[in-house]
Amino acid sequence: QVQLVESGGGLVQAGGSLRLSCAASGRTFSTYSVGWFRQAPGKEREFVAAISWSGGSTFYADSVKGRFTISNDSAKNTVYLQMNSLEPEDTAVYYCAVKRGYTIVRITTLVDYWGQGTLVTVSS
Repeated sequence: QVQLVESGGGLVQAGGSLRLSCAASGRTFSTYSVGWFRQAPGKEREFVAAISWSGGSTFYADSVKGRFTISNDSAKNTVYLQMNSLEPEDTAVYYCAVKRGYTIVRITTLVDYWGQGTLVTVSS
């Protein structure tokens, strides 16, 4: 089993920044990907960003390209999501997710493990 704990959410004004963290513990895998998803009130959960197990490949939703950056610190078993130029439309609960294997986790149905989520609220 894998435990994922997100942190770093909060209230920020439009144009501001936040950095989310996802700390992983428990079972380890030789290959995996870690992703961030978000779910706004009344909407379906959507893909935000993902990173391969090596950290060599990153992927972003079009809506966050150029504003968000995903990175990892293997020594700390932690993945980060740096969010800049935040907009009210970014308001959502942000979830960390892990997919075992080589397939990059970009759709919810592929996720093997979810975190509990952290709320990000961007005020206008």
